[in-house]
Amino acid sequence: MAFHSAPFLFFFFPAVWLLSLLASGRGRIYLLIAVSLAFYACGQWQGLPCLLLSAAVSWAAGFFMPRVRARKALLAVVLAFHLLLLGVFKYLDFFTGSLNSLLGTELPAAGLLLPLGVSFFTFKSMSYAVDVYRDGNARARRFSHVLLYISFFPQAVSGPISRFGQFAKGLESPRVTPRQAAGGLRRFTVGFAKKVLISELAATVVNSTFALGDGLDFRMAWLGAIAYTLQIYFDFSGYSDMAIGLGTLFGFETPENFDYPYISASITEFWRRWHLSLSLWFRDYLYIPLGGGRRGTARKCLNKAVVFLLCGLWHGASWTFVLWGAWHGLLSAVESALPMKKLQEKPLGRCAGHVYTLLAVCVGFVVFRAASLAEAMTVLRAMFTGFTLSPASTLALERISPAVWCALGAGIVGSLPVGPWLKRRLDGGWLEFSSFAGAAALFVICLLAAAGSSFQPFIYAQF
Repeated sequence: MAFHSAPFLFFFFPAVWLLSLLASGRGRIYLLIAVSLAFYACGQWQGLPCLLLSAAVSWAAGFFMPRVRARKALLAVVLAFHLLLLGVFKYLDFFTGSLNSLLGTELPAAGLLLPLGVSFFTFKSMSYAVDVYRDGNARARRFSHVLLYISFFPQAVSGPISRFGQFAKGLESPRVTPRQAAGGLRRFTVGFAKKVLISELAATVVNSTFALGDGLDFRMAWLGAIAYTLQIYFDFSGYSDMAIGLGTLFGFETPENFDYPYISASITEFWRRWHLSLSLWFRDYLYIPLGGGRRGTARKCLNKAVVFLLCGLWHGASWTFVLWGAWHGLLSAVESALPMKKLQEKPLGRCAGHVYTLLAVCVGFVVFRAASLAEAMTVLRAMFTGFTLSPASTLALERISPAVWCALGAGIVGSLPVGPWLKRRLDGGWLEFSSFAGAAALFVICLLAAAGSSFQPFIYAQF
C-alpha cells in the first residue's frame, strides 16, 4: 500500500490520523504500532517475522548492554545477526550465482523472499544498538518504543533512516498544532506531486530508452539518461517528502533526505546532498570507525572506496549496483587526493565542477537503472558513440507527448533551489497562506493525474 495509492489516501491515512488524535500516552503508541504492522503486512506479510525479530534483538541488546561487562562482544553479536539477516535474504542468491559463474559450479539458488524494506529496518536496528553501546542513556525504556521506531509506517519501507534519539522526541504524546498539521499536509502534497506529475511521466521516456536496445542513438540515449536522473530524484525525494509530512502529522521528526543534490560541484558534495540519511549512516557507523580522514590521504581514499562499494551493494544484489558504488567511490577518492577547494574557488572552476558532477552522476545512474551490465553498456555506448541516427529512436522521440516534455522541464527547474530563493525574497504571512491554498489545488491535480495513469510503485521500495 503505497502513499499515493487510493486505499492509503482515502481510507488508511484518514482513519489512522483521526484515531491518533483521539488517543494519548501508551494507547497512542500501541495504536501506531498496530497500524504500522498492518501497513507493513499489506505490502508483504511474510516479512513481518524478520522485522519483529530485528526489533526484538535490538531492544534486548539495548536492555542488556549497560548491564554487562562484555559490551563490545554483545554489540558484535547483534551487528553480526543483522548483517547475517540482510546477507541471507538479500545476497545469498547473488553470491551463489556469482560463484557458479566464476567456478562453473551448480549450487542451487535458495529463492528466499526478500523481506520488504529489509535494508532500511536492519540499518535502523544496527544504529540503535551502536548508539546504546556508545551511550547507555540512549536506550529505550520500553520494547514498544523500539518496535514503533523500527516499524513506523512512514519510514519502514523506504526510509528515511532516522536515529532513535531523534525519533524518541515524538513518543511522549506531543501536541501537533493546526499550523504544524497544515505544514505536514503541504509537505505530503509536494511529495505527491513530485511522484505523479514528474517522476511517473519521466519514467515513460526512461522505459522507452532502455527498451530500444540496439535501436538507440545518442539523442534518445542522452534523453533517457537525463530523464532517469530526474525520475529517480523526484521519485525518492517525493517519497521522502511524503514520509516527512506524515511524520509531522503524527508528531515525529523525520530527517531530511535531500538538499538539491544536482547543484553540487563535486561527487563529495553530491553525497552531502543526496540520500542524506544513508550518507550520514555510512559516515557515522562505517567511515569514521574505519578511520575517516585522520590517517592520511591514502587511507582516506581507501576508506571512501570501501564505503561507496558497500553503499552500492546495499542498494541491491546485482553487479550493476556494485559498479555504481565503485564508480562513485573512485571519483570521491580521486577528489580527496586533489585540491578540490582551490580548484573551485574561482567561478570557472566551480562551473566546471557542476558540469563534471552532473555528467558523472548521469553516467552512474545509467548503470544503476540497467537490468544488467550488458544493458548498461548498450546505453552508454549509444550516449558516446551512437551518432548514426536510428529510425527506432526517431520514432520514440516523436511519440513523446507535450505533457512529458513539460514534466521534464518542470523537473529541471524543480531540481534547482527555486523555492528557497523565492521564499527569501517574498517572505510574509500572505505567502504562507497562498502556499497552503496552492497545496490544496495541487492535491486535486495530483488526484486527477493519478486516476488517469497506471500505478507505479516507488523505486526505492525494491531495496
